[in-house]
Amino acid sequence: MSEERHIHIVAFNVPYPPNYGGVIDVFFKIKALSHLGIKVHLHTFHYGRDKSSELEKLCASVHYYPRQKFYQAIYSSVPYIVGSRQSGDLLAQLSADDHPVLFEGLHTCLYLEHPALAHKLKAVRMHNIEWDYYKSLGKVEVNFFRKFYFFSESRKLKKYEEVLKGANLILAISPNDTTYLKGKFERVHLLPAFHANEQINIKEGGGEYALYHGNLGIQENNQAAIYLCSKVFKGLPQKLVIAGREPLESLTKLVKKLPNIELVANPDDATMQQLIANAHVHVLPTFQATGIKLKLINALFNGRFCLVNRKMVENTGLENLCIIADSAEEMQAEIGQLFNSSMTPAAIESRKRLLQSQFSNQANAQRLAGLIW
Repeated sequence: MSEERHIHIVAFNVPYPPNYGGVIDVFFKIKALSHLGIKVHLHTFHYGRDKSSELEKLCASVHYYPRQKFYQAIYSSVPYIVGSRQSGDLLAQLSADDHPVLFEGLHTCLYLEHPALAHKLKAVRMHNIEWDYYKSLGKVEVNFFRKFYFFSESRKLKKYEEVLKGANLILAISPNDTTYLKGKFERVHLLPAFHANEQINIKEGGGEYALYHGNLGIQENNQAAIYLCSKVFKGLPQKLVIAGREPLESLTKLVKKLPNIELVANPDDATMQQLIANAHVHVLPTFQATGIKLKLINALFNGRFCLVNRKMVENTGLENLCIIADSAEEMQAEIGQLFNSSMTPAAIESRKRLLQSQFSNQANAQRLAGLIW
């Protein structure tokens, strides 16, 4: 009988429910590893989300640690997202055995180079190039103090990134990030995003509306939704549905003025999946070419046509599965053509082959296990 395999996973937030980008990757990675028989010891910082019995079912053990308050960590030279995630109890738990450690994001890397962990294999999952992501957040932020924070954090993160030299493995989430990280560090591997989709469920034929979905409380997504309302769908005969969590007031006010646009605020999971399945086309522009967008993967697994701009798909391997349009005029032209098209069985089969080859959770969990053990 083979020896049991154990792994510590240090998560930046409680990864249940898996309802936003980073925690989706963490949760479904844990699920896939546990299905391989690997014993996961989860360590998670606990703020704004409840403890989870679902995680306790999947993991051999679950440990929760409080995150420091903003005012306790903001003045440090260490980035706030890192310095606020420190715990002597965590360090003691990690150093007590020989099991490998997977740090989820630069956020959790405070102890990556600590002498107490020198005897361990340490892997880091990079969800983004964090300094670049925070710089992008700063560019679109309208509140002066938040803008200052994002730019300040970006500068700190760029310096702090050197901590990755202490990792035995660096696991990039996208081809773009892999190229960047390989230019700076050794032992970098591409490990595609883990996600909620076990199989491909795409309806044939057509739908009655276009859909944009995402966390609408994030300025990046708010900006994309406003762009679609004011530049792309304004005056078009086609209907646009915008769905997501915590829409900002600027978007809510704009939608009320446009008769062909509907806002679905805070839909539950079942409603969101129904909206995704029944849409004719998913319109998903982004203004930040960072990481890989899990909402695009979800749309490709469960929706019909995907219309994106180049920043959404460039160097992701998903270019051939999407229609690419960079200007508002190009998007309008493509929308007109797509609503005169139907999703065919052949197109579904072609998408299925590529997605299953790159984005199988079980295959990628086996790849991760092979890299670690």
